[in-house]
Amino acid sequence: MRRSMLFFPGNSANMLLNADFLGADSVILDLEDAVAQTEKDSARILVRNAIRSLDFTKEVIVRINPIDSLYWEKDLAKIIPVKPDMIMPTKVSGAGDVKIISDAIARIEKKCGMEVGTVKLIPLIETALGVEKSFEIATADPRVSAIFLGGEDLTADLQCKRTKEGTEIFYARSRMVMAARAAGIDVYDTPWTDVEDYDGLIADAKFAKSLGFSGKSSISPRHVRFINEIFSPTEEEIRYARDVFEAIEKGKAEGKGVVSLRGKMIDAPIVARARQVLAAAEAMKGGSVK
Repeated sequence: MRRSMLFFPGNSANMLLNADFLGADSVILDLEDAVAQTEKDSARILVRNAIRSLDFTKEVIVRINPIDSLYWEKDLAKIIPVKPDMIMPTKVSGAGDVKIISDAIARIEKKCGMEVGTVKLIPLIETALGVEKSFEIATADPRVSAIFLGGEDLTADLQCKRTKEGTEIFYARSRMVMAARAAGIDVYDTPWTDVEDYDGLIADAKFAKSLGFSGKSSISPRHVRFINEIFSPTEEEIRYARDVFEAIEKGKAEGKGVVSLRGKMIDAPIVARARQVLAAAEAMKGGSVK
C-alpha cells in the first residue's frame, strides 16, 4: 500500500542511508531539484551505489532530470541497471515525453538483459500543459503506474502564488484525479512545504484524500506518520466493510435479493468501497508495496 512518499536529496549519503527507516511507503531519491548542477554526476553515482548496496525494503523511486536538460539520459544510463522500482520523469507535458523516456529505458533494459518493462514510471506533472494532458500521460505507456502532481512548479507556470489554502491548484488536483481514475492508475498529491505547520499538513492531506488521491508525498520525515494515518482506513471503516460482506453472505443464505445494513441498502458502490477498504487494510499488514 503506497500512502506516503518521502523525498531524499540524491547527493546526501547520510540521508540515503536512513531513507528506508523513516516510515514512508516509498522513497524518492532525487537527482533533479535537490541537486545542484555541479553535483549531478556525483549524486547519480551515489544514488546508484545506494540502490545497489542498501537492502531497501521500501519501494524505490528515482526522480530524474527533465528531457530538455543535459542530464536525463545520463541519469537513466546509471540508474536503470540497478533496477529501481520506478522512475519519476519531471515536467512531463504529454504522451510524447513519456514515450521518449520509456523507449530510452527499454534500450537500457535490453542491453542489461532485463525484461523490458521491469522499471515503471510515475510521471511528475507540473505544467499547465501537463495538467491538461493528464489522461493522455496516464495512458501513454504500460510502464505508467501512477501520476504525481507537482504544485510548486505548476503555480510558477500558472504565474500565480502558491498558497496554503491551495485554491490555485484545486482544478489541477481534480483534473489529475479524474484522469488517473479513468486510466485505472494511482495518483499522488504534492508535498506540504511548511515543515513546521502540522495542522496545515493534516488539513491538506485530508482534503487531498477527499478528492480521491491515493496518497501524498512529503519533504519532511516528520510529516510521514500523519500522511500514513490519514490515507489508511480507520478501524471503524474496516469494521463497516466487514459488516457489509457479512450482511451480503447472510442475505444470500436467507435467499434475499436485496440486503440492507444499518437501515441502508447495500448497492454496488458500497460493495466496491468496502472491497477497497479491506484490500487497503490487508496491504497495510505487509508494510510495503514491494
